[in-house]
Amino acid sequence: MRNISLIASQVSTLPNSQLTAVAVDLDESVIYITSEQHSLDGNVDVEVWKVPQFRLGGVEEYADPTSVTMFTSIASSEEYGSSQVLSLRAISEFRKLAAIMRGGDITMISLEEEDSTPEVEGTFESGILSASWSPDESLLAILTGENKLVLMTSSFDIISEAPLHTSDFGEDSPINVGWGSKQTQFHGSLGKSAAQAPTITKVGHSLDDDSLPRISWRGDGAFFVVSSLSPDGSNDMRYRILRVYDRQAALQSTLEAVPGLEHTLCWRPSGNLIASTQRFGFEGAGAGREGRHDIVFFERNGLRHGEFSLRVEDLEVVKAPDSKNHILAVYIEKDDKDIVQLWTTGNYHWYLKHEISASGSPPRFTSMLWHPETASHLILTTKSEVIQRCFAWETLTSPSLPPNDSGLVAVFDGAKILLTPFRTQNVPPPMSSFQLSVSPDTSAPLVKTPAYASFSVEHDTLCILWESGYVELWALHTRLGPGAGKVMAPIKFWSGFVHEDRTICWHQVAILSHGDVWTVLALGFGKLTDVASMLSIEGGKSNCESYNLPFRNGRVLLGTPLVYQSQNGELFTYSHAEKLMKPVSKFPEFCVHAGYIPQDGASDLYVGLGKSGKLFITGAGLDTETISTVATSFTVASDYVIFTTSTHESIYAPFSSLKAIIQPSENGMKELPADWPTRKVERGSKIVVAVPSSMSLVLQMPRGNLETINPRPLVMTVVKQDLNAGNYRKAFFACRKHRIDLTVLVDHDCDAFLQQVPAFVGQVHEVDHLNLFLTMIGRSEQLPDTINKVCAAVRTQLEKIDLKKYVNTILTAHAVASPPDHEAGLSVLLRLRESDPDLVEDAVKYIIFLVDSDRLFDTALGMYDFSLVLLIAQHWQKDPREYLPFLRELRTFEKCYQRFRIDDHLKRFESALRNLSLGGPQYFNEAIAYIEKHQLYIAALSIWKNTDHYEAVLDIYGDWLFERREFRQAAAVFTEARKPQKAIVAHEKALEWQELFDIAIVTQLPQDDIVAAGYRVAEDLISKKRYAEAGRVLLDYAKDVREAVTAFVQGNLFSEARRIGNLNSRPELTEDIIYPASLESRAQISEDLAEMKEQLRKQRNRVRELRIRKVEEPDAFYGTEDTNLHNVDVMTDISMPATAFTRYTVAPTTASRSSKRSSRSKRKQERKVGSGRKGTVDEEEYLLKSLTKLVERFHTSQADAKALLPHMFQFTKEHRDEGVALQSEIAQFEEELRESLDEIWTRPIEDDTDAPQADSWASGMEAIAKSRHINTLDKVSKPELSQGSHWRMTLYDLQ
Repeated sequence: MRNISLIASQVSTLPNSQLTAVAVDLDESVIYITSEQHSLDGNVDVEVWKVPQFRLGGVEEYADPTSVTMFTSIASSEEYGSSQVLSLRAISEFRKLAAIMRGGDITMISLEEEDSTPEVEGTFESGILSASWSPDESLLAILTGENKLVLMTSSFDIISEAPLHTSDFGEDSPINVGWGSKQTQFHGSLGKSAAQAPTITKVGHSLDDDSLPRISWRGDGAFFVVSSLSPDGSNDMRYRILRVYDRQAALQSTLEAVPGLEHTLCWRPSGNLIASTQRFGFEGAGAGREGRHDIVFFERNGLRHGEFSLRVEDLEVVKAPDSKNHILAVYIEKDDKDIVQLWTTGNYHWYLKHEISASGSPPRFTSMLWHPETASHLILTTKSEVIQRCFAWETLTSPSLPPNDSGLVAVFDGAKILLTPFRTQNVPPPMSSFQLSVSPDTSAPLVKTPAYASFSVEHDTLCILWESGYVELWALHTRLGPGAGKVMAPIKFWSGFVHEDRTICWHQVAILSHGDVWTVLALGFGKLTDVASMLSIEGGKSNCESYNLPFRNGRVLLGTPLVYQSQNGELFTYSHAEKLMKPVSKFPEFCVHAGYIPQDGASDLYVGLGKSGKLFITGAGLDTETISTVATSFTVASDYVIFTTSTHESIYAPFSSLKAIIQPSENGMKELPADWPTRKVERGSKIVVAVPSSMSLVLQMPRGNLETINPRPLVMTVVKQDLNAGNYRKAFFACRKHRIDLTVLVDHDCDAFLQQVPAFVGQVHEVDHLNLFLTMIGRSEQLPDTINKVCAAVRTQLEKIDLKKYVNTILTAHAVASPPDHEAGLSVLLRLRESDPDLVEDAVKYIIFLVDSDRLFDTALGMYDFSLVLLIAQHWQKDPREYLPFLRELRTFEKCYQRFRIDDHLKRFESALRNLSLGGPQYFNEAIAYIEKHQLYIAALSIWKNTDHYEAVLDIYGDWLFERREFRQAAAVFTEARKPQKAIVAHEKALEWQELFDIAIVTQLPQDDIVAAGYRVAEDLISKKRYAEAGRVLLDYAKDVREAVTAFVQGNLFSEARRIGNLNSRPELTEDIIYPASLESRAQISEDLAEMKEQLRKQRNRVRELRIRKVEEPDAFYGTEDTNLHNVDVMTDISMPATAFTRYTVAPTTASRSSKRSSRSKRKQERKVGSGRKGTVDEEEYLLKSLTKLVERFHTSQADAKALLPHMFQFTKEHRDEGVALQSEIAQFEEELRESLDEIWTRPIEDDTDAPQADSWASGMEAIAKSRHINTLDKVSKPELSQGSHWRMTLYDLQ
């Protein structure tokens, strides 16, 4: 669907010359041309000229050709008067220009020295018939006048020399087993003789054959093909033979003889086809009509591979085809002038895309060459001109806007324009919806293939431009929708020229309309700058205004014809009033494909695709941003810039985000949004056209076939427009067709949809469609409240319209609610059961299909309506023997018990219990068992509250709590149930001794039982280390002073123990219990201090060792590598442990396996860190945390000593001495501990005097690694020791 558009042209003139050959110097970007002048002495004077090579996107000034050198050579006597330079090639390796002459000379000209003297490297005395260099310039193939094939190196050393004509087929000779031959076929009644009869076919050469051989190399230089006439014979006709050779000039294959095969020869650079020409209609030619002329193709093995006929009237000679992979250039010589045709292929069809006619006197081309590197750069020469033309692929599409967008695409094929409106039809090429035949008036040049075409935005109009400036305007009358009749009925309503000057080469056109006034803007190549011609047409009259542009080889942005782009990417607008070009913005490079993005109330944005694959976006006064670096095509439609990439994706960039991207920014840092919609496409796909009204995007594959997709962004744009306009039916069917969740109808604007539910139901009135909509809403991820609102609104509206018609939809609304309301749905059936039983039966079938049958049966059963249950059961796919016995059994019970059994069956236990309670007191024992079975205690309390059975329910509830060891709750329940004994036991188990003894005294429990309970409770309290409470219980309720004092001293409560002993006049307890206990407490504190001292010293020394190791051996400590090895590439494909090379990179290594840990592995890792295993990097952190806990333990010991020391001072001398020693031990350990903490939590002084590192990858990785080595002191804060000596006794210091 693409055309070849001329985007740049340059003509260099050499007057009074006879140009014959061209060569391209890729190193210097210049073109060398030879000019020949024959002398009377049989020699030829060759002058070499240099012309600057045109570069697309450059800003170089035009330069005149300059003469390089001149030399004289012997002219060939056989071809005297014709071109004597057979081959001209710039050899990059030696920086020389090689000219191979027909007379036999090989002349070399140095390109590095000015005024260098040409040197003849060698001469073939018999002359040279043909010569060709290999693409890599390492080999030279020559056919001498003696019909010998000579293969030479670039230094002219002979590799091979052999006769051209040979009877051998070659090394790739096929094996013929007769399959498909005439002898193996059935000939019916003619018999065996017909099969054995020889087929006589005369094979000759074309009358236009120049009898000269040709040589052509394959693109990779592995093979070359030679075309030559067969040797003269006495009787046989001479014919063309194609032979294929390898790089050693070994014959590989000989192609079968083809009648009428001509001398033209070209091997496609991609290597799959060899092109030539064939004539028909005379003896020795191909069988066909007279005058037929075909381009034929061969594979390397000699097989034919398709052909096509040329479309030139009065055809004389096809001089040469030349191929540039996707473009085939055919040089044709006619009676009056020469023409070069450019052909392309797609889907096995050859299109004539462009024609170039020769100018000058005589209008003949002398050579043709594709640029070896620059794509689609063609170099032609006439007698006195060097013509450089650059072409680009372009898809000509209609820019019409919705709702009149037709999606028209125009494809050139000679004098026919293939038109296809993709909104109406998707016709695969080479077919089309309509073929528009165009033919310029007789006053126009003979070239009939148009140069360019453009569609209008406002009307369905096509403007066609020829290079001569001739323009035709066609009203297409395209049918947009489906229907009968022609898809279009074109009418030509104007034709003429855009300018009087016929020497201008016009290459682009745009058309606008303002009411009845048509404006045609044509852009052409002038002599020095581009020329723009503005043609206004009104009522059949035209007015032309032209002006010169300040640049050459520019382009017009279609859609806004007053915006021009220069070769360096600058965008201009032209002011007619001021006659001045004003700059608008600039692309970073020249963009052949450019367009504009309309903006409401603001300046338009411009988007362009450069040759490099970069897609740019810019605007007036805005920045220029690159939104893709791998783009292959783009289009603008439906508020999106849609582009494909070489990563086989189509990306949809919304206008809103693009405007924000190119806004000027202070920091200059901008990031492209990552949420642009994308879609995978087939490899190599490119955009043909986007049709917003049909929500489609047409893509073309590399092989030529089309694929139409409906991207979600395009569909959603139209759907949102329809929803805003209240066109719910169109939006609904668009979503349904393109498999978009119907919930978007609600998500777009939920409040508006709820208000417009009557309109929605009125437009989408089909029951099935409403059912589908509600089902999708119910299955969506909407909030339950939203689902219920939508279902309720639709259901209410349908009930108002017609309950019977929409009963299935109403049932659906109940079924998809959140949660489903099956009971309400069955209630609808009950309402209709009496009035329309047939409808109810169908509705039951539907709801059974919609809802699980078991759930529906249970719902009906839970409504206690046996008639509804039977109605459901009749259409239930279940054996009646499974449910009928159960239903019969239920009918035997009285109402309350029946409902109890139904609720129990449905596992509605609370409802079942309530129904059972309504059955009367005779069922209370069963109710108690039911409560205990299903643990319905709370529900039972609410049911039997304020009844005689309330305390019984409380009793079983308390027992259940007691069994669950919830003693506190159980005690409260037993108290409420008036069960004091059980309450006392529960309080005892909960260690609530105050409540226990309160109840015991209130209920007048025997004194012996109270004392026993006191001992039991005190023992439990002591086990829980609640010594003060245990002592109080023993003293108050067990009346045991000795045991109470013992409990107090166990809790280090010596003051309370002494007070109780003296209060009860028991001084013996002081010597028997308190004195020994104080010494035991002192010994325990000393033992704890010794353990803490040993731990402190070990851990302090280990921290010192680790910190020394961290400084001296950081690699071993952190597990890192030497940063000097970071730039050494020693990675292999073998899986290895993570290193510093991969730790901070995204390369896939084994380190990535631990990047995503499960919760279990995270907990395991935390335990591993907390374990502090010796030798690990986490050991220091573990040691610091352990020291923090040691400080907390010391504070506890300090508090115990604070409570003990005053009493030991008041006891015996032995106690006083022990107190002095204990206070001294604690003070010494406190000092040692403080010094250790200060040492461990002191940060080392960081050295900031290092010289700054070089800005390299290795230094960056080292900085990242250093930042990730978090100091352990930052993780564990320093513990605080208590300040002062509040725990000490000053009197001890005086001892």
